[in-house]
Amino acid sequence: MSHKRILVVEPYYGGSHQQFIEGLIDNVPAEYTILSLPARKWKMRMQLSAPWFVRQIDEMEISERFFDAVLFSTFIDVAVFKALIVSVKNWNHSCKYLLYFHENQFSYPGILPKKSNHQFTAINFTAALVADFVAFNSHFNRINFLAQCRDYTRKAIDMDVGVEVDRIEKKSVTLYPGIDFKELDRLSVLEKNDHNPLIIWNHRWEHDKNPEEFFEILSRLQEEGIGFRLAVLGQSFSRQPACFDDAKKIFDKNIIHFGYIEDRIAYYKLLVQGNIVVSTALHEFYGIAVLEAVRAGCVPVLPARLSYQELFDGAYLYEDGMLFEHLKELLCCKPSLSLSTSRNLTDRYSWHSLTEQYRCWLGLRKVTSGTEQ
Repeated sequence: MSHKRILVVEPYYGGSHQQFIEGLIDNVPAEYTILSLPARKWKMRMQLSAPWFVRQIDEMEISERFFDAVLFSTFIDVAVFKALIVSVKNWNHSCKYLLYFHENQFSYPGILPKKSNHQFTAINFTAALVADFVAFNSHFNRINFLAQCRDYTRKAIDMDVGVEVDRIEKKSVTLYPGIDFKELDRLSVLEKNDHNPLIIWNHRWEHDKNPEEFFEILSRLQEEGIGFRLAVLGQSFSRQPACFDDAKKIFDKNIIHFGYIEDRIAYYKLLVQGNIVVSTALHEFYGIAVLEAVRAGCVPVLPARLSYQELFDGAYLYEDGMLFEHLKELLCCKPSLSLSTSRNLTDRYSWHSLTEQYRCWLGLRKVTSGTEQ
């Protein structure tokens, strides 16, 4: 039996979006065609990438334009795509449109004031409305999006459109993005340095990850004479919070690495040296970086909110204002995570565990609404 033909349309091919697509192709059998744009200028992608992608399809060989399904991320206006694609010859008008939410613009923090963000939240709403199947990368993301959509539609005082949110809810599920742990698992687990534990901070260098609080807590630990080593990883950009420059000076004697590591193996080799991975995020729809660090043997120290509440139990979570006490206690009791514990905490987020759920979703068989498949 031949594989289904799936067109992947990704206007933001980089970071977690690219990692997700590569993992999907490697683990879920199908005949894939990828149309993509580099991961930049997300606002322009949402506004104008749909007609550009339709033109790319129209320029394909006629025999290559027939697909069983199209998979989109949320950086494209799916409604515009569907309106324009009808004029393309030999297009399969019975194909299914699948939309995957890595994030949603109702809650994604940014520099733009909320009033200027309405067009992007509206695109997310209408994209979900016209898609045949919708999946979110966490329950937190799904629940948040649906609640925000209800608030949004209530503003239409003289139009009752709330039923449209019900339609989205009925066709939506939670599907965690699979993580490929194979290369990480091949690395030898190093003996952890319990005397001087290594703290990992492996998030984007942006304000929504709240690095200011993280470094402030480390300063308090330093003042109390509590020993630790520090690896600050994650991607940085031309504009970054000033606290990173300050931290590089303040924690000079603690730092073993400071900066983004592009090579994945080199990055994993540093993770397996870690004892603790910390998040102070104000915003997180999932948490691949944390899960990779936990797989490498780091004890997670995470806020008791956002997506973290569904990924880990309460023993690894701290309430707001309690990070200092939580981290101080952990550092003083020789933190460690056994191989079996790290596997138990992360196995269900691996592609190996999630492949069948994606086969169901992409195979367009009926799934139970609103549940993790």
